[in-house]
Amino acid sequence: MRYLAVMNTPSQRFLPATVIRDQLYDRIPMSRPELALLSTPAMQRLERIQQLGFASRIWPGARHTRFEHSLGVLHLARLALQHLRQSDELSDQDRAFLAAALLHDVGHYPFSHAIEELGPPIRPHEAVGRDIICSGEVAQILGDDWQVDPADVAAYIDPDHAARMPDPVLAALLSGPLDIDKLDYLPRDARACGVPYGGVDTERLIASLRIIDSGGERVLVIDEKGISPTHSLINARQEMFDNVYWHHTNRACMVMLLRAVQDALLADRIDPDELTHVDDFTMLQVLARADMPAVTRALCHGLSSRVIHKRAIEISNRAGALYGETSALFHDAARRRDLERHLSEAITGDPDDGAILIDIPKPEKWRTNVTVWFNRPPIGFQNLMSWQDVAGMTDDDLKRYEDHRRLVRVVVRADLIGRADSDWLSTLERSLGAL
Repeated sequence: MRYLAVMNTPSQRFLPATVIRDQLYDRIPMSRPELALLSTPAMQRLERIQQLGFASRIWPGARHTRFEHSLGVLHLARLALQHLRQSDELSDQDRAFLAAALLHDVGHYPFSHAIEELGPPIRPHEAVGRDIICSGEVAQILGDDWQVDPADVAAYIDPDHAARMPDPVLAALLSGPLDIDKLDYLPRDARACGVPYGGVDTERLIASLRIIDSGGERVLVIDEKGISPTHSLINARQEMFDNVYWHHTNRACMVMLLRAVQDALLADRIDPDELTHVDDFTMLQVLARADMPAVTRALCHGLSSRVIHKRAIEISNRAGALYGETSALFHDAARRRDLERHLSEAITGDPDDGAILIDIPKPEKWRTNVTVWFNRPPIGFQNLMSWQDVAGMTDDDLKRYEDHRRLVRVVVRADLIGRADSDWLSTLERSLGAL
């Protein structure tokens, strides 16, 4: 692979200094500025955070980390820039974009996204990442070695709070319908789990990228060769949610962790900022401390010893009002906890034993607002068309499928399994009515 060198720096500091071997891309060349970022404690922490959280409880091979994924995103960012620029020279914005690709998960919490689902006082990992990038050792390396403003790097990761907006084309590459984040994590997760899903024709999709002028603005589009790879990306994402990310055991672990952290926060036994410095192992150590609430320690013990809550009932969107009312609790963590306490009190007599939990997967946002450019459009087509018009598929179609596949679950301590579904259902309906 031809490496992008920064020719306008005296030392040509972005020439390769070493090579890292990767399971997806084989060889990833690394320059000294990139290695400097990898050596920071903030990036080293990502080596101790598994990309898929508790998924290794189901697929033991799924122990790849946020660190590996970050290297993969950097690699794809280089390939995309090389294709779009057709040049070895990098602008300030290009270097900021590459740094953002490497650092995009630097603020991530342990065990995937579960903790963030609590909402305030837990901050989004993008906001945490912005603070890490704009201060301390990371900021110094970006200024001295990369010769970029750390605020410009942070703008790509947390654009909603950026003082200056990043290059919209590069921003779309890092976070958008075709972003390189998904292009790496879908096939990487699938390979680690050993499942036949997640396949994306990444090389062809990157090769189809184009920048055009539309109404005086630069816009990232795909040419007609990218239509099918885009479809494969959309399908891969849904298949991985269906079979991996929403797997009932993985989700049970996630909701156990969520409740354990929630009660620790409510009892003022943990500082939210403390969670931005721990990794998967030390996170469970923190939650197991003697000063933690009993429910936190019990759930943490279950996670550590692989005593995982089991499915009692599952609720689909065809359950009507019951599904709507329980699903809406995703956006109200306090009320969801109240419901769990009502259920536990009704079944075990102890509202604070954490024996019954409600798993509500995050409603996904489907975005296919991709523009397709045709050099010679077929009769009936135009030079520029939305992917939706070209493929005959809309975001609503994808959302409708997702709604049918996304289930709300009541998961319970193993000793409570055995009750009839009707018993669980009636208890759930009474508890909902009591809120």
